[in-house]
Amino acid sequence: MKDDKMIYLIATFEVKPGTAAEVLAAAQPCIDGTRKEAGCISYDLVQSMTDENTLMFIERWEDKAALASHFEEPHLIAWREAGAQFTVNKKLEIIHPADVEMR
Repeated sequence: MKDDKMIYLIATFEVKPGTAAEVLAAAQPCIDGTRKEAGCISYDLVQSMTDENTLMFIERWEDKAALASHFEEPHLIAWREAGAQFTVNKKLEIIHPADVEMR
């Protein structure tokens, strides 16, 4: 697999009931910082229309290297720490042009 192709990441989080508004507010610094990163094409946090406790980061990155760099950014590390107290379950899907990687 080549690292020079756009990839997508979908991070789905189930949060504790009644905490979605807090989570959305806590994630805002990470969203703002990530959108300024080199290689970030788009980065959005959305709430499920059918389950208020399900949130999803929908991300597009220029390449695998840009995504790898994102994982080391201070604003993402801070978000992981802040969001952990609200998270019940999470799933990351990294979608490459030719296949899907599940973590």
